[in-house]
Amino acid sequence: MKMKNRIFFSIFSAALLSLALAMALAGTVFYKTLSGELETEVRTEAEYIAAAVNSLGGDALRYLSETGVKSENRITLCSPDGTVLYDSFADPDTMENHAGRPEIAAALWQGSGSSSRASDTLGERTYYYAVRLENGGVLRIANTGKNAAGILGGSVLWIILAAVLVTAFSAAAAVFLTRAVVRPINRIDLDDPVSGDAYDELSPLLTRMDKQNKKIADQMNELAGQRDQLACITENMNEGLVMFGEGGRILSANPAAGKIFGISGLPDNGTYLHLCRDKAYTDAVETALGGENSSALLEKAGRIYRLSASPVPGRVSDVSRPGGSEGASGGTGYAVLIAVDVTEQENAERIRREFSANVSHELKTPLTSIMGAAELIETGIAKSGDVPRFAERIHSEARRLLTLIEDIIKLSRLDEGVPIREFETVRLDEICESVLRDLSLKAEEKGIALESTLENTEIQGVRAVLYETVYNLCDNGITYNKPGGSVTVKLKSGVLTVADDGIGIPVEHQSRIFERFYRVDKSRSKETGGTGLGLSIVKHGAALHGGVISLKSEVGAGTEISIDFKNK
Repeated sequence: MKMKNRIFFSIFSAALLSLALAMALAGTVFYKTLSGELETEVRTEAEYIAAAVNSLGGDALRYLSETGVKSENRITLCSPDGTVLYDSFADPDTMENHAGRPEIAAALWQGSGSSSRASDTLGERTYYYAVRLENGGVLRIANTGKNAAGILGGSVLWIILAAVLVTAFSAAAAVFLTRAVVRPINRIDLDDPVSGDAYDELSPLLTRMDKQNKKIADQMNELAGQRDQLACITENMNEGLVMFGEGGRILSANPAAGKIFGISGLPDNGTYLHLCRDKAYTDAVETALGGENSSALLEKAGRIYRLSASPVPGRVSDVSRPGGSEGASGGTGYAVLIAVDVTEQENAERIRREFSANVSHELKTPLTSIMGAAELIETGIAKSGDVPRFAERIHSEARRLLTLIEDIIKLSRLDEGVPIREFETVRLDEICESVLRDLSLKAEEKGIALESTLENTEIQGVRAVLYETVYNLCDNGITYNKPGGSVTVKLKSGVLTVADDGIGIPVEHQSRIFERFYRVDKSRSKETGGTGLGLSIVKHGAALHGGVISLKSEVGAGTEISIDFKNK
């Protein structure tokens, strides 16, 4: 029940109770007053008539008969033995002996007596008062009035009308008082409860409310700050973050997760199946919803993501793994999924494995050849005329092995990073001219023409690394060219371009030629003595100097590789 109703009914009930008690008290006093006046009137008249009779010699019957006393009260005269001699309302001959009446008996014994008798059917009460005369007879006066029931019965309509009016007034007064009581309470400002003019009795409560409001406000501000911080962190994370609720329902997902799974917004009442249906993903989420940590790799849109799914402690569902999505959709657990892009790490790991395998193979091949030739010479199996040929093979393979080791060392050094202190101002055009001079003999032997258009260009870099970068580009242009071909080196506006009109590179190989030990034609690489590390050194050298590599190539038409150094 509302407080306002409680106050209303309390005031209204108190008013009605007060009214009932007041009416009962007033009725009692009114009835007592009327009864007292009636008794006084009867006694006074009895004593008056008795005094008159006694003064006339005690012949009460003659006095009453001859004088004809006028009275609204009933006058009865009895002999000492109780026989009725006179009655102003009835024939005395028809009346029974009154000696047994209480008031008559008391008067004969004590000189006076009184009694009252009520009529339940008529709602009346008769009061009797008797006085013994000097001649021994008894004079009795009686008066009949309404008793309490009679008074109420005769006034019932007025009482009902008064009760209705008083009840309506009490209700109106209760409403007015209720509003008056509640008004200051309703005016209390719950945000600032101590600022209003309320009851003093409410001061402790309002003071405590004010303290609680301030405490709650501080907590809300703190939570809002934490929420904003969390939102800022999750929205700017590169990792995808998704929270799942009961039945695998998606509660939230940050923008990174949207990019990873290809969604622009959370689907209404969407489950984890709306994001992705890859088995690795669904198994990871369902395992987490089932209460266990899980991880998996997901390949999507050419990228590799490591998924880490964890259940929220205390909110573990009863996910049934058998049945796949149906089992998970019936769970009530909570879980968190983090998706981290590990494409670079996975590629690096793949390259590392391939590099280890390729290094082993590339080292083993020349060493095997060297050991075989040396063993033939050592055991004397080789004829004296063949020794120079085997010695030349040993020298060639050793030179190839040394070149391979040098390239590996260069790559390792580039992987580790060159210290900043080694950077200096370098004339890139001069490095290009130096490379062309060093390769001019090789180009002449193969019938390759070297051409250049070089613009004076200064950059901050490591001279040795830039030399190796340009050298490998030009050397590849000479090595994989056709007799009578050409290699053109251009340097303009910070962009280095090396173009040849050689054999070209097929499209399917162009995305991988900068990988270590990757060869388009392995048989031709063996013939030319290449290690498969040249373009990898070029890629690392360009990256070290902030350069951007671009490749254009067509089979049979040649290759053009450019490095843009202009940002340096």
